[in-house]
Amino acid sequence: MGDDSEWMKLPVDQKCEHKVWKARLNGYEEALKLFQRIEDEKSPEWGKYLGLIKKFVTDSNVVAQLKGLEAALAFIENAHVAGKTTGEVVSGVVTKVFNQPKARAKELGMDICLMYIEMEKGEVVQEELLKGLENKNPKIVVACIETLRRALSEFGSKIVTLKPVVKILSKQFESREKAVRDEVKLLSVEIYKWIRDALRPPLQNINSVQLKELEEEWAKLPSSPPKQTRFLRSQQDLKAKFEQHQAQGEPSDGEDEADTVAAVDPYELLEAVDILSKMPKDFYDKIEAKKWQERKEALEAIETLIKNPKLENGDYGDLVRALKKVVGKDANVMLVTLAAKCLAALASGLRKKFGTYAGQVVPTILEKFKEKKPLVVQALQEAIDAIFLTTTLQNLSEDILAVMDNKNPSIKQQTSLFLARSFRHCTHTTLPKSVLKPFCAALVKQVNDSAPEVRDAAFEALGTAMKVVGEKAVNPFLSDLDKLKLEKIKESADKVELAGKKGAGGEKKPAAKAPPPAEAPTKYSAPPRKAQAAASKSSAVPSKKGKPASTAGGKSKKTPESKDVIETELSAEACEEKAAGVLPASCMQQLDSANWKERLACMEEFQRAVESMDKADMPCQALVRMLAKKPGWKETNFQVMQMKLHIVALIAQRGQFSKTSASVVLDGLVDKVGDVKCGENAKEGLTAIGVACSLPWTAEQVVSMAFAQKNPKNQAETLNWLANAMKEFGFAGINVKGFINNVKTALGATNPAVRTAAITLLGVMYLYMGAPLRMFFEDEKPALLSQIDVQFEKMQGQSPPAPIRFTKKSASAEDEEGDEAEEQEEDVGGGGGGMDIMDLLPRTDICDKITSDLVSKIGDKNWKIRKEGLDETAAIISEAKFITTNIGDLPLALKARLSDSNKILVQQTLTILQQLAAAMGPGLKQHVKTLGMPIITVLGDSKVNVRAAAMSTLQAWVEQTGMKEWLEGEDLSEELKRENPFLRQEVLGWLAEKLLTLRTVPADLMLCVPLLYACLEDRNGDVRKKAQDALPTFMMQLGHDKMDKAAGKLKAASRDLVVAMLEKARAVMPAKPAAPAKAGGGKGSAEPSRAASASRQPAGEDSVDSKPEVKKIRGGAATKKPPSPPKEPVPSPPSKDKGSNANKKPPSKGKAAASSQQGPAGKKPAAKIQKDEEDKSGPIFVLIPNAKEQRIKEEKQLKILKWNFNTPRDEYLEQLKAQMSTCFAKWLQDELFHFDFQRHVKAIGVMIERMESESDATISCLDLILKWFTLRFFDTNTTVLMKVLEYLKLLFAMLNREDYHLTEYEANSFVPYLILKVGEPKDGVRKDVRAILAMLCKVYPASKVFPFLMEGTKSKNSKQRAECLEELGCLIEGYGMNVCQPTPAKSLKEIAVHIGDRDTSVRNAALNTVVAVYNVSGDQVYKLIGNLSEKDMSMLEERIKRSAKKAAAASVKTSAVERTQREPPANPNATFRRKPSQEDPNKLNQARQNAQHSESSHPSIPKEFQLDLDMIEMDQSRVCELPDLVQHKLDGLLEPIKIPEPKMRSVSPHYDDLHNSTASTINFVISQVASGDINNSIQALAQIDEVLRQQDKAEVMSGHIDQFLIATFMQLRLIYSTHMADDRLDKRDIIKLYSCIIGNMLSLFSIESLAREASMGVLKDLMHGLITMMLDARVEDIRDGQQVIRSVNLMVTRVLEKSDQTNMISALLVLLQDSLATTTPPMFSELVMKCLWRMIRFLPESINTINLDRILLDVHLFMKAFPKEKLKQLKSDVPHRTLKTLLHTLCKLTGAKILDHLSMIENRNESELEAHLRRVVKHSGNLSGQKSDRGNEKSGLRTEDRMSKGNVSDILSEIFKKIGSKENTKEGLTELYEYKQNYSDADLEPFLKNTSQFFQSYVERGLRMIESEREGKARIQTSTVIPQHGVDFSVSSNCEELKPAVYYERLKILRQRQGLENTSRQGVGGGEDEPQQRPPISSLLSSKPAVASSTDMLHSKLSQLKESRELYQQEHNAHSHSPTHPRSASPAANLDDLKKRLEKIKSKKQ
Repeated sequence: MGDDSEWMKLPVDQKCEHKVWKARLNGYEEALKLFQRIEDEKSPEWGKYLGLIKKFVTDSNVVAQLKGLEAALAFIENAHVAGKTTGEVVSGVVTKVFNQPKARAKELGMDICLMYIEMEKGEVVQEELLKGLENKNPKIVVACIETLRRALSEFGSKIVTLKPVVKILSKQFESREKAVRDEVKLLSVEIYKWIRDALRPPLQNINSVQLKELEEEWAKLPSSPPKQTRFLRSQQDLKAKFEQHQAQGEPSDGEDEADTVAAVDPYELLEAVDILSKMPKDFYDKIEAKKWQERKEALEAIETLIKNPKLENGDYGDLVRALKKVVGKDANVMLVTLAAKCLAALASGLRKKFGTYAGQVVPTILEKFKEKKPLVVQALQEAIDAIFLTTTLQNLSEDILAVMDNKNPSIKQQTSLFLARSFRHCTHTTLPKSVLKPFCAALVKQVNDSAPEVRDAAFEALGTAMKVVGEKAVNPFLSDLDKLKLEKIKESADKVELAGKKGAGGEKKPAAKAPPPAEAPTKYSAPPRKAQAAASKSSAVPSKKGKPASTAGGKSKKTPESKDVIETELSAEACEEKAAGVLPASCMQQLDSANWKERLACMEEFQRAVESMDKADMPCQALVRMLAKKPGWKETNFQVMQMKLHIVALIAQRGQFSKTSASVVLDGLVDKVGDVKCGENAKEGLTAIGVACSLPWTAEQVVSMAFAQKNPKNQAETLNWLANAMKEFGFAGINVKGFINNVKTALGATNPAVRTAAITLLGVMYLYMGAPLRMFFEDEKPALLSQIDVQFEKMQGQSPPAPIRFTKKSASAEDEEGDEAEEQEEDVGGGGGGMDIMDLLPRTDICDKITSDLVSKIGDKNWKIRKEGLDETAAIISEAKFITTNIGDLPLALKARLSDSNKILVQQTLTILQQLAAAMGPGLKQHVKTLGMPIITVLGDSKVNVRAAAMSTLQAWVEQTGMKEWLEGEDLSEELKRENPFLRQEVLGWLAEKLLTLRTVPADLMLCVPLLYACLEDRNGDVRKKAQDALPTFMMQLGHDKMDKAAGKLKAASRDLVVAMLEKARAVMPAKPAAPAKAGGGKGSAEPSRAASASRQPAGEDSVDSKPEVKKIRGGAATKKPPSPPKEPVPSPPSKDKGSNANKKPPSKGKAAASSQQGPAGKKPAAKIQKDEEDKSGPIFVLIPNAKEQRIKEEKQLKILKWNFNTPRDEYLEQLKAQMSTCFAKWLQDELFHFDFQRHVKAIGVMIERMESESDATISCLDLILKWFTLRFFDTNTTVLMKVLEYLKLLFAMLNREDYHLTEYEANSFVPYLILKVGEPKDGVRKDVRAILAMLCKVYPASKVFPFLMEGTKSKNSKQRAECLEELGCLIEGYGMNVCQPTPAKSLKEIAVHIGDRDTSVRNAALNTVVAVYNVSGDQVYKLIGNLSEKDMSMLEERIKRSAKKAAAASVKTSAVERTQREPPANPNATFRRKPSQEDPNKLNQARQNAQHSESSHPSIPKEFQLDLDMIEMDQSRVCELPDLVQHKLDGLLEPIKIPEPKMRSVSPHYDDLHNSTASTINFVISQVASGDINNSIQALAQIDEVLRQQDKAEVMSGHIDQFLIATFMQLRLIYSTHMADDRLDKRDIIKLYSCIIGNMLSLFSIESLAREASMGVLKDLMHGLITMMLDARVEDIRDGQQVIRSVNLMVTRVLEKSDQTNMISALLVLLQDSLATTTPPMFSELVMKCLWRMIRFLPESINTINLDRILLDVHLFMKAFPKEKLKQLKSDVPHRTLKTLLHTLCKLTGAKILDHLSMIENRNESELEAHLRRVVKHSGNLSGQKSDRGNEKSGLRTEDRMSKGNVSDILSEIFKKIGSKENTKEGLTELYEYKQNYSDADLEPFLKNTSQFFQSYVERGLRMIESEREGKARIQTSTVIPQHGVDFSVSSNCEELKPAVYYERLKILRQRQGLENTSRQGVGGGEDEPQQRPPISSLLSSKPAVASSTDMLHSKLSQLKESRELYQQEHNAHSHSPTHPRSASPAANLDDLKKRLEKIKSKKQ
């Protein structure tokens, strides 16, 4: 008892878990009572037991388990949360309850399972029960089957999914346990009740005895369908209905019964069989065999396989083609029959999946119907019927219509019979008028065929069509048939039995006889139309049975007439008799009187009689025939004629005027239309006939009659009338094809009036048809075409007027027309609808040109042949312009190319497919499955350009086909199953865009939903993003319920995530697009195809007024819908808000629309809205003192959540709402937190309006406002985001004006989230964010913004990293190094890390930022950035070097001026970013330096101009004034600014005025060659190429060659490093740039005199650039890249041939040395050596012209760097052999004299060159007695060397001591310089390596200064000579050696001797092969220059030019008294020139 008392005290839930079974039993009992007591299903008490319920049912004690099962059942029945336990509880029931012997336990277990099903968890329960069937315990299996049976019996087949259950039946029938077999038999009987015969096929394979027993049981079952007796929680309405019927004892109506029984397709219950893998391997060989027996064997093998009723999807293309070939071409009819059976079985087994191949097979089968043998015909019929079920009639229509005109009657008969059978499977929806019309036209022809069997078949087909769509729909197409034939068609219609519809006949009766209102429910119409119909019904006066609702005119019409008044032609006698009955006798007598006055009087009587006649009594035909009576239309008196014509118009207006009557008078009217006096009356008559008989018919008749005449006046006026009539009637139904040829004739007429009228008519037609109209006139003469284009341009943007006239028709005809228009618009894609214009175009059949040779070419193994095939295909299509849908085997051939390994061919195929779309038009639909889906596959390609091409192709296809074909079937979902992130992103993005525009979608779209959910959890972030974006559009089309149900099938973890996203998507789900409004009656032909559709644009404007009128006339009261007119017909995505009508829309679309239609009841909401508007007039923010401070305090004390998150959670939203509630107007807060984004836009608009008026309140709520905006940064809607940024820009401008500074609290909760948006992909957003960041620095210290940006650089988003780095650069540039927080060193190290980033833009941004630091702090930057890799350091040094050249030395910029320059206050949109490498030197700093007489402008000046950041923050007014002070000094600064300008000027000592203008122009153009802008560079190259190509002008380039080549290879480097890596650039532009460069080089090196001017350093860099380009694999990948590389090859050969041979060999030797010393690719060295070998081949011709001394010096330097041993260590021995060959060739050509050319080598012992040469000369036997002399000389030299080396150590020690002492420093440095000049090989490293870095820098600077001083002196000496030469030159211009080029060469030699090139190179920052930051001092002191690169030469030329000009100017001032000085005006003129050019460059940059 003690134990009992212990557990008795425990709570219930603990008792249930107790180890004592009694305790658990007691716990279960108490729990049961508790569960029955709790009334609230959502009570928290239920949650305690969630984890225990499984233990309830799986208790080990049998007694306790029984009670536990009862308690569990009570829990499941009452608890809302019970659904979460389904899986575990049912699993427990199956394993632990169903095996119990007690029947009660089993019963409770089943009840639990059924209760879960009732709770909507049927799928989970079913899954667990099916798992239970695999249990080895037969008791469990039996119980599971019994539970399934009970579930099916009670809930029905809609709730219990039968497919998985049916699959297990046959296996259970094989069980050894009788109990299992018996139970499964009962289950089979139960299933049979629900699905009947659909169960037979899956059970065909069971034991025959069992099957027989089943058949017996099935036979006993009642025929009435079973009913659902138990209902789900969501089906309570059905339950109530069922109980009501039970209580009353009534049977439920048929509709409910039909709903109860779910129609199950037996096909769905079958397992698919893969037959492709089982096909005989020799099938394709046998099917082509010559012996028919072998072909038969192959077909029989296939037939056996295909007999499986369901086939696995796969590529059946080859098999279908093989069978098609047998059907079409095999002579053996038995095999044709067999092949047809195979095709039928294949179509039946694949169903919709066979639709892809249907288009290929159907034409062949139809053609084969010429066979007479019944067996063959029957097999063909079965095949084509099976194929029809896999596709649509629309897809086959062209093929069917093509054979309807066949001469063979059998083919016509069988085609008509096929149509009849096909129509039986159609419905009103699947057989729209657009499809039916051409079939009826063809069948009507066959009704008149001579062969009776053809006629009968046509009658049957038309009868079937009539049965399906109703008489009313078909009658308009049968107007030409007589009554007898119409009766026969009706008889056929009565006999027809429609497929699968017992009551079909009954259903269609209302359609045949009932008036239009009664017909409304069966109409195929869109929801808006239904609403309208309902409205009109309720408002119209109740009408009597059998009569239609009254029309606008108030007169009721007889219904039998559908469209036209049909009238038989009367004889002349009959006409006279009828006319006499209604006209006065005198009138009849005077009709043909000879006296015109009598005739006139007769006409007046005639008119009065007609006006008084009743419509029904007026014999129109008789009257018009009387008018035509002699003299008729030949009447000579114009007054009589005018009256006649007026009477015709009256008769047409007032009577029932038929086409028969019209044809009597039209000829006469047309004859008078051009008459001056009668023309207007004739036109009036024509218009009246147009109203009576329809304009389309009238227009066609009138135009053909006019052009049958020769009278140009009539022709012109007819066309003018038609143009006007089109505007009055609209364009509806106009048959363009009917008169387009006449219009073409008119355009070619000699009479200008006719041509003008035709062009005017075309202009009117253009309003309705758009751009496609021009296609008809492509072949016209250019002059005429230009006139047409001018007319079209006038019409551009205009909208067609609303129609003011309408054809007289009955109401039914109007409705019918409306439906027809709607059917056209109903086309899912929006592109397939008004495409009639495309049908009118004359199309070419290119099938004959698609030969088997062409197809095999396209599939060839060799890609070049494949390309040829594709080129031919493209040519065929472009030549044909417009083609038919029949393109033979081309689709399959092109499909294979879409997966080609060669991406260029893939792109070419895509281009062809785009061509195909334009050429084929809407007929493209039938190729969607074959060719369209593979385009989607290409969207998964890894290359961006291929994906882009695929997407543009896809869009082109969809434009022609509409979306319906793409969404039908499983193809799209199969594509999405591919786990390719690129494909998924692209497809989901495309679907999100397209689904927005659709009004309806096929049900197959549901197949994509599970894959959409999978994409929501994809590993790829972009895929997830696209899936989230697509979710609302999917939901818009499919509805939330379907989407939610699909989510229920997911795993638990995924389900929760997806459901949450669905709720979020539901909030932003866009509204479904409304039906397009019809403007101006033009239901339009080609509106969707127009780029700026004039007819659709006004639907929101013009049609608002016109629509009510239209509705009135079309029968029924006009129902205006006030809220909806502003909607556009093709709805744009909801993100568009232009401030027009968007904000005026009522908040909830559905409800508002409904309420507005209630008539008077709609006034209350209007009043309410007005009241709300009044409330909104108050302040939107409430100013509460200290509220913000209180919020800051609460956050610091952690009383509220700190505003810090990755994505905003609900608790943050709730907190913000609570905080806002006190200080925001309630209505504004509601708008701000509304789920509709448009409300947000509206709210922000109000905040913008009130910002100025409520600025104080805005500032008091600023923290909350900024927090709300951070939430918007997480939205994906661009409209809201742009509005947010607009507000923020205005807000920060206002804060700046108010002198407000952000607090830390406000900045911390806003700035990090703003920085997230700086990485947005849209340029507009990034630009605005940068502008806001710039403004932010005015209200918050830049030093505090800096850490936020640093944090932003750690983002995963590369765009964000790049933009943040750019901003950091701007901050450092604007505010100096103090802005770097916490310390500059730490910040710079973090920034420098990004130099090695994978992304190019990030690398560039990081480099720009570090360059900005360099501009501020100079060389100190190297210390701050820490250790970088060699690669990163070299990139940085290169960028610094480049920026140093582009900008003058810049000191630290003050914050205020930088900010005012960067962002003028007037423009809040100004961007923050400015790249340091691209900007001009700062004028403000220069002004200050001038004012303070600061002489130095080196970048590393101390930061004396920096301002204190805190001062900037505290006092901004002072900062703003600074620019004004400086402005006055800017003009005086032009001279120093312009100094770097001549950097592109050729350096020449003779600077003469005549040459100045040409040279400056050339310099400017050359400077543009190296531009970063591709277009600028291309233009500059084009200009230079133009000069080079003209022999007489080419010489002006002389002296500019080095400069031009430098610019060229700088551009090559830029392409290699920047452009090629930039994905945003079009690679075609790069290829174009390459082509320009190559073209220029070829032109230049064709002119030998110019080619030889290229110096060695320039040639070296040029060859480096060209070889690098040849090895760039990226170039090969680009289209035409191979061609570029071939051109470069040619160019290199030209350069080698034409350049100065000495310079070229030297350049190649140095290049080879560099490539071997650095880590260049081995191919690079190989190509350099190949060039050297080619140069060696030229040596025999050039040996006398080359400078052997220089070449040997270069060889010496090479051998010094690479001794023989080192060369042999290389992987390849080619360099060694190359060098030996060069020397051997030189020796061979010069002999022993070569040893005399070693004069430039100072120390020959440093390399093995001399020894090697001697060996070669000796071996050649050319060594003479000079040998001993040379030996003595050599020994003497060596002795001297040894002597000098002995003293080196002592001398240098003394020198360094002097340098170390304060007194003798200068002297020591001078001695060191001179010593090094004399002994260049002295090694200083031992003396320097132990000294400090500072000492080394000091020595280096000292040596540089001495060097520059001496260089200056040397230049002064040179310069002093210049004027003398200048004078000489002006005196004796004939003296050739005094040309500028001579001095230019001398100057180069002097510079080389002085080592100036070397120093300039070191000054720039080290050579390419020197990895150190600074070069060793020893190299600075070298007396012989290293090889200068061309960039260094350019640098040195700039400095030289600068100094020479200054010196020359001094001298000029000294000699200014000489009036005859040739250049006295030069400096001033030069300065003006520089100023002008500076202004020009500045204006361009702006």
